[in-house]
Amino acid sequence: MEVFRLHASCVAIDRQGVLLLGEPGMGKSDLALRLIDRGAQLVADDRVELACRDEQIFASVPSAIAGLIEVRGLGIFTLKGKDMPEAPVLLVVHLAKQEWIERLPHPEPYDCLGVQIPQLRLCAFEHSAAIKIEMAVAALQDGSMTVGALKE
Repeated sequence: MEVFRLHASCVAIDRQGVLLLGEPGMGKSDLALRLIDRGAQLVADDRVELACRDEQIFASVPSAIAGLIEVRGLGIFTLKGKDMPEAPVLLVVHLAKQEWIERLPHPEPYDCLGVQIPQLRLCAFEHSAAIKIEMAVAALQDGSMTVGALKE
């Protein structure tokens, strides 16, 4: 089984993985921390391993950093009971500067190991970023979005 490693963070919302991608300093760990505060579970911070099984991408944590998250300005913290070692990836969130984000984007899937995953572009530092991700996860699970970045 092929394993792809990347610099990213991943949380699970309702046991579904949300992969947070972006350049250093774009807020991956900060947004993961805010999502965890809202009930998500940490899969991996800083480094994520991705593997394809049965045409589904799974995110997991390298064993050396399991349960750890960087809190900028404070250090590395262990999250006991708020982590899970693996999750199927439902959504990719590419973090970008606010001016790079379209108001009404068209679908732009993320290709990972030959599997297309719905992708959003968000600014991690918007106050509503965590809520937008939760809304996107819910829309993907129940099909409630009629027009937008997740709907073709």
